[in-house]
Amino acid sequence: MSRDASAWQRGWQIARAAAAAALEERDAALRELEWTQGQLVELREAVAELRAAITARWAAEARLAELYREREIARASAVERDPSAMLN
Repeated sequence: MSRDASAWQRGWQIARAAAAAALEERDAALRELEWTQGQLVELREAVAELRAAITARWAAEARLAELYREREIARASAVERDPSAMLN
């Protein structure tokens, strides 16, 4: 083989190795992207669950406040007024 052919062949081998390395790097990046997207889906689901729990808690707290108010009204209504006491 001539010197030019040998150099050309060596250059071709280097180019093929570089292309293979680039493909492997691309594939690794795609795997990492897929994993990251999976994590994002899981985090979004967790945030949705958390929002639902917070909303339910707010509703429960509002209902509890309403029940306390109703209890106080019922207690006040149940107390007999002293007929000898002034109204004001």
